[in-house]
Amino acid sequence: QFGLHSWLPIAMEGPTPISALIHAATMVTAGIFILIRYSFFFEFTKNILFFIILFGLLTVFLTGILALIQVDFKKIIAYSTCSQLGYMSFCCGLSAYSISFYHLLNHAFFKALLFLSAGLFIYFMYDEQDLRFLGGISFFFPLLSFCLIIGSISLIGIPFFSGFFSKDLIIELSLINFDKNFFFFL
Repeated sequence: QFGLHSWLPIAMEGPTPISALIHAATMVTAGIFILIRYSFFFEFTKNILFFIILFGLLTVFLTGILALIQVDFKKIIAYSTCSQLGYMSFCCGLSAYSISFYHLLNHAFFKALLFLSAGLFIYFMYDEQDLRFLGGISFFFPLLSFCLIIGSISLIGIPFFSGFFSKDLIIELSLINFDKNFFFFL
């Protein structure tokens, strides 16, 4: 999350299958899972929910901007993971824990696809991770490029892909709860 977002791209120095496991199933999602499991505590303190919303939104925007300036293939995916965690914690702050868990499951699948596809690209390019040196590679590996595009489209939230359905629920929920919660916290 915001403030602790720098450890994840640094942890991507390891092998790519380990990175996929860290991002899709274990360490990264543990914080969101704890928010979901202890939701009954947060429901009694509305100010905590406001801070969860605030840090979730800061995480979405900060790590999204940091992903734009990266040139390392795996670090871009790592910062996008942090951004998705911001969406999930924002959703927890709106007391929609089931939607946050739904996005957590969707995120696990498309992030695993992205990391495994990126790992194959890096493997075939002899451990080159710099995007400045990977131009035109989709011509040589069209199926692998297709898998990377499908994972990216789902991450972005293009309609009829898994990321769209969970992100659309989060956006709808935020629009519905904006009027109700905005003036309550002020």
